[in-house]
Amino acid sequence: MKKPSPHQTRRSVLTASLLATATATALAASTAWGASWGVNSPVSASQRSTAQQVAHAGVPLSALAANAPDEYTVRRGDTLWGISGKFLRSPWRWPELWGMNLDDIRNPHLIYPGQQLYLERVGDRAFLRSSRSVGPAPVVRVSPRNRVEMLDAQPLPTLEPGLIEPFLAEPLVVDDDSFGRAPRIVAMAEKDRVLMARGDRAYARGPEGAPLLHGSENDYRVFRNAVPLIDPQTEEVLGYEAQYVGQAHLVRGETRSEEPWEENTYIPPYIPESGDVNRTFDMAPEDPGPVYLPVPATIDIVLTKEEIQPGDRLLPEPPRTYRSYVPRAPETEVDARVVSVYGNAVRYAGTHQIVAINRGLDDGIASGDVLALQSGGERTVDKTAGRELMQLPDERNGLGMVFLPFDRVSYVLVMDITRPVQVGDKLTNPN
Repeated sequence: MKKPSPHQTRRSVLTASLLATATATALAASTAWGASWGVNSPVSASQRSTAQQVAHAGVPLSALAANAPDEYTVRRGDTLWGISGKFLRSPWRWPELWGMNLDDIRNPHLIYPGQQLYLERVGDRAFLRSSRSVGPAPVVRVSPRNRVEMLDAQPLPTLEPGLIEPFLAEPLVVDDDSFGRAPRIVAMAEKDRVLMARGDRAYARGPEGAPLLHGSENDYRVFRNAVPLIDPQTEEVLGYEAQYVGQAHLVRGETRSEEPWEENTYIPPYIPESGDVNRTFDMAPEDPGPVYLPVPATIDIVLTKEEIQPGDRLLPEPPRTYRSYVPRAPETEVDARVVSVYGNAVRYAGTHQIVAINRGLDDGIASGDVLALQSGGERTVDKTAGRELMQLPDERNGLGMVFLPFDRVSYVLVMDITRPVQVGDKLTNPN
C-alpha cells in the first residue's frame, strides 16, 4: 500500500479502504455510463499539464469564489459546472478543480453524489480534497475496521441534461444542395388535409434515381426551410440551418404500380406544384409504351414540434448518443460573432437559450469550449461638445459554452449573462 502523505492522514470521512471501495464503485458505474455518455473522451496535454501543476501548487486564494464553502457534499442534481462555480470564480476552469483533487478524482468526468469535498487554505494557496487534513501528524496505519458509504452510481453531468439534450435532435447545418436532395413528403393519407400531426399517415418520395426504400434506417427527422446562416463580418453564407419540425417512421418503401396507366394518356416526368396531379394528359406524339406510376413510400408521423406539411424533408435519425460536455478554455484564439438566435421569430437570446456562431471545427472550435460573450458598443453622438460621432466600447456580458460544432458554424448554450444576446455580439476567449 502506498505510504500516505501528511495531507492524507487521519481521514475524517473516508478511510483508505473506503476510498478503494468508492473507486471500485466508480469504475463499475463508469463502464456502462461511459459507453453512452463518452466520459472516456481524451484530456488534452495542456489541460492535464494545468491540472498536474495545480495539484502540487494549488490555486491562489484570489481564484476562489467569494463564498467558497469550507466543505461540500455532492448531491443529486448537482452539475460539474455548478460544483466548480461554488469553489472558483470561473466555472469553466475545471482543470483547477480537478487538479486540486488530482489524487482522488483522476477523471474529471467522474464526480459522484455522496462524495465530500473539503477546501483547504494554506498561506496564499488553496487546495480541494476529498478528505479533511488536520495538519502534520505521524503516519496512521489503516485499521481493519472499515466504514463503507456507497456513492451514487450515476456521475455528475457537466450541465443539466435537459438544457441541451432536446436541442441535439433539432438543428441541422447543411449545404443547400444536400438539403434539396433529401426525400420529401408529397401527400397525406387524408387528402382534404394540408397539415399533419402525431399519429397521421403520409407519403414521401426520394430524389430522382434514389427512391426511399425500407431498410435498416427507417426512422427520420423532418425538416423545413433551409435558412442561410450569414457571417455578419464577411456576409458569406456559412451553411443552411434547417428547421426541425418532427419525426417520422418509414412503414413501406417506394414501389411502382402493378398495373400500367390507362391507355391513350401520358404523364410527363414532372408536374409543377401548381398543376393538377389528377389531370389526364393527351398521349405524347410517340407512344412511350406502358407507364407504371410511382407509388410513394408510406410514413407515420411519430412526433411533431410543429405541424408537418407536404414539401418537408426527411433525413435519417442518427443513433442516439449522449455526450460529456466538459467546460474548458479554447486551445486557440477565438474571435467569433453571433450569426443567429435559434428559434422562430426570436431576436434576443437569454440564459440557457441557443445561438449559432461563425466559427466551427475548421477554426479549432470543439465541444465544451467556453467563450466570453461581449455586447457590441453602440455608435452615438457626443452631445457634450461638437456632436462628434463616437463608438462606445464592447462590454463583457457573460459566458457561453459550445456544445454542437459543425465545420463552419457552432451552436452555443448561453450561460450567466447580464443582458440579452443578439446577432453580431462578439465571443472571445475567457480571461
